[in-house]
Amino acid sequence: MLETLKINQEWYFDDNYEEGKDLVKIMPYDVKIGLPHQNVEIPYNYFDEKMYQIITSYKKELTIPKEWKNRSIWVNFEGVMCAAKVYLNGELVGEHKGGYTPFSFEITPYLSNTGKDNLTVIVDSTERADIPPFGGTIDYLTYGGIYRGVSLTSFDKACLTETVVKTPNCLEDQKDLLVTSTVSEVVKTDQLYGLRVGLYKDNTCLAECEKDVNAGENTIILEELRGIMLWELSNPVLYEVRLELSYNNQLLHQEVINIGFRKAEFKSEGFFLNGERIQLIGLNRHESFPYVGYAMPDRVQQKDADILKDELGINMVRTSHYPQSKAFLDRCDEIGLLVFEEIPGWQHTGDLEWQDRSVQDVRDMIVRDRNHPSIVIWGVRINEAQDNHDFYTRTNELARSLDDTRATGGVRYLENSEFLEDVYTMNDFILDGGLRKRMAKVVSNYETYDNINEEDLELALREPRKVTGLDHAVPYLVTEYNGHMFPTKRFDQEERLIEVAMRHAKVQNAAYKDSGISGALGWCAFDYNTHADFGSGDKICYHGVMDMFRLPKYSAAAYQSQKDRDDGIVMTPMTHWARGERSMGGVTPLVIFTNCDEVRFYTGETCAGTFKPDYENFGALPHPPIVINEFTGNWGEYWYDAYFEGLVDGEVVITSRYSASPVPTELDVKVDDILLASGDWDATRVVVRALDQTSQVLPFFMDPINIAVEGVGGIIGPNNLSLIGGEIAFWIKTFGNPGEIKITVNSALLGSQSHTITVG
Repeated sequence: MLETLKINQEWYFDDNYEEGKDLVKIMPYDVKIGLPHQNVEIPYNYFDEKMYQIITSYKKELTIPKEWKNRSIWVNFEGVMCAAKVYLNGELVGEHKGGYTPFSFEITPYLSNTGKDNLTVIVDSTERADIPPFGGTIDYLTYGGIYRGVSLTSFDKACLTETVVKTPNCLEDQKDLLVTSTVSEVVKTDQLYGLRVGLYKDNTCLAECEKDVNAGENTIILEELRGIMLWELSNPVLYEVRLELSYNNQLLHQEVINIGFRKAEFKSEGFFLNGERIQLIGLNRHESFPYVGYAMPDRVQQKDADILKDELGINMVRTSHYPQSKAFLDRCDEIGLLVFEEIPGWQHTGDLEWQDRSVQDVRDMIVRDRNHPSIVIWGVRINEAQDNHDFYTRTNELARSLDDTRATGGVRYLENSEFLEDVYTMNDFILDGGLRKRMAKVVSNYETYDNINEEDLELALREPRKVTGLDHAVPYLVTEYNGHMFPTKRFDQEERLIEVAMRHAKVQNAAYKDSGISGALGWCAFDYNTHADFGSGDKICYHGVMDMFRLPKYSAAAYQSQKDRDDGIVMTPMTHWARGERSMGGVTPLVIFTNCDEVRFYTGETCAGTFKPDYENFGALPHPPIVINEFTGNWGEYWYDAYFEGLVDGEVVITSRYSASPVPTELDVKVDDILLASGDWDATRVVVRALDQTSQVLPFFMDPINIAVEGVGGIIGPNNLSLIGGEIAFWIKTFGNPGEIKITVNSALLGSQSHTITVG
């Protein structure tokens, strides 16, 4: 029977690796750590980006189970940044290049006879020009270390590999299920194996088939399945496919794969899921987090998917610019969040050896993730790179050979780019707030924007055929917009925050308006650490609609407000409600993002009116923003409290109040999860907000807080923090043992608040 053993605990780490050091012995200065692990804990901002670009070593004392004797034993890595040499008992087992895809090595020949073995991994986290995405400059950090999980597997005789599940006629009443899996033998023989495939829902077998198979690739078809529910965004039904490989009635390997019955198609008329056109509205996601980069456990990765779908209300995410955590993708399957997954890279394509490595990334990505129903398109082009016919012919051909059920896309910013993919995917940053118009007035033949037409200067998105240069419509998806065109910090001046929120709304409105555009994915979901070449000087790119702590900016409401009302009522006035915050004072225009029919607005006890959405300028959106120009609040007039009522069908469904004279009143502390798991280290986020007497966040409250942690856990990062724009978040991690974690947040002005997390 194939068995898997996680080995994420009890590793020893040395950040002072030198060539020639002992590859077996645990040194006195080695530090005991658990996986996932970031090689250097980095500050939130203002740090030397070279600090983690080092070579380190990880050591693990393995105790091989006695029952694994005479079996084939493998060590499996989910992600190591960015190159790894793996040794067992001082002998080189194998080497892997690439930080974002999994790899495995057989260690059977290197095992001792004692049952005690020493595994060593030398991790090169420098930016090596021979490994994608490196070789040029990249607008994100790649951190370092063994930042995903590691396991051992063992099997005898044979096991199943590269299992692929397809649902070819899922829109018919009677559906088929095609399961293809490869039987890999320890020693090549001519013997027959038994392969059973069953389809399960809620532990009930709905259909099964068994047949004798040889080593190599085999396919089993479950035919004429009835009563099968489709995987849909509002109801993402998952089924289990269970495979059992046996020999002489001895079970050799059992594999379980979660799948969904769904048909995803990109057409020139848009994107269709199960035959229904769905407008894609989404964001790009970097996997990074404060202090520990990529090295967060499954729960935190899954929480990001929940934030994107439930809090922001989007229906698609692009994994920019690399394959991301399996736990994140699993959660996208579970909640109905569509995924555009792409290979590592950023503008640079390298030499032939580099391109060979990138082609291997395509293979590794698709083989790992092709059974995820949430993934509907593969990104097989280096983000924003120039055309390269031979390279991208290879990546597209490979992708189609490995998976003929999904489209390929190639993200570019070029017009008239060679179209080798199935979907023309375009980063369209034409909405620039009039920058080109101003530049055109002072610079003749402004090279960045050739052939500027006056009518194009106010465009939110280009017309697809102008971009493709083709005389016919093709599937088309906008994969980035905004971002660097107008970066904003959560604590920026109010007018700037409103401007970027309106830009997001303008682009989405343009995408909804053009039926030839499948949708638009904004840049980006969360702020992220970056190189000194980019960002705002402090190693942060402030391009997100949320900050690095996953706390929303005003622009988040441009997405939240497009939710169906059944998924939650949204009403977010774009104001701090302070007379002196904007140029010349006042709050006009007063913008409200909402999915209500209308909003009634009061100043003091006086009703200023009932206002409807701006259908004239945003009429293609499901829920246009409301823009109030009638209220002035002139300088010198008395400043009253504000009160907003959101109405649906004439009934008040949501309210919000703002104080004319806010004072710090409450320390609000919320924990994402109060129950964590023991064993491998787990983590959850804690959000801290300073609220006024109307329960609004105080946007200019920057006081420090102290976090005290007792019990079987600790804080990730520093325990003394300053609120940023009235709020901050931090993550609490477990140490692996069951028990309780008590968190106390102290504020000199607002007192303290405690919460208890149970680790079971």
